[in-house]
Amino acid sequence: MTTVQGFRFSGRIRSFVHAGRGIRTMLASQHNAWIHGFATLVVAIAGVVLQISAVSWCVLVLAVTSVWVAEAMNTAFEFLCDVASPEFHPLVKKSKDVAAGAVLLSALGASIVGIIVFAPYLWR
Repeated sequence: MTTVQGFRFSGRIRSFVHAGRGIRTMLASQHNAWIHGFATLVVAIAGVVLQISAVSWCVLVLAVTSVWVAEAMNTAFEFLCDVASPEFHPLVKKSKDVAAGAVLLSALGASIVGIIVFAPYLWR
């Protein structure tokens, strides 16, 4: 018989610790995450300097977050693939390529959002 444990504050704290460890692992193992970090910093500084609106901030936060989530999922997927198939396999390569493509699509979309948001502030 399976028992369901109730809500425990200590369990929630452990969840945050595990999530933080995952973010640290992503940053330590993925060079592209540093590029995303630099881009995030540039976007944040530009937003402050240009005094963008609250709605623009919301749109940018969603766009930036989508890139970070895609990168995190890609990293997790790569780790899992490496365990499931330590030797080269063409389908594993294809799946890793598709996951990396998802990050690229997200980054391109975020870049377009950035252009749309920042252009009016830069041209005024």
